[in-house]
Amino acid sequence: MRVTIDVNGERCEADIPPRLLLVHFLRDRLGLTGTHIGCETSICGACTVHLDGGAVKSCTLFAVQADGHAVTTVEGLGSERLHPVQTGFWEEHGLQCGYCTPGMIMSAAALLAENPNPDESAIREGLEGNLCRCTGYQQIVLAVQHAARLGQGR
Repeated sequence: MRVTIDVNGERCEADIPPRLLLVHFLRDRLGLTGTHIGCETSICGACTVHLDGGAVKSCTLFAVQADGHAVTTVEGLGSERLHPVQTGFWEEHGLQCGYCTPGMIMSAAALLAENPNPDESAIREGLEGNLCRCTGYQQIVLAVQHAARLGQGR
């Protein structure tokens, strides 16, 4: 099956099997390994990307479902400079092992696009589909709050 997907601002055309998951298309076909494979059941959120601006878990979405749409991965989030969420994670030490980080960043960016000034409760609710085994989440919440402050001028 032939698909055309705008990935990180670039048009990608490929012949793919109809049951190829979007996460495998991004990682294996395009070499965008920032999108991590975790549970493959949509529980952990490590594979979160943006589809037309909204956060989706790419391990449970077929690549053909993204045909004609725009996908942004963590590699495409900050182009010329770091995205405020990436800066927030850096400044507030919002990662430890880093495995969940790309998915957390993508979910946080989608949250801030919808709600530029969330309170702590809204941040925790917005990230509830992403699991982290290392941080205890407090530093991640601080990172998103930091990003919200930075994003005010964007």
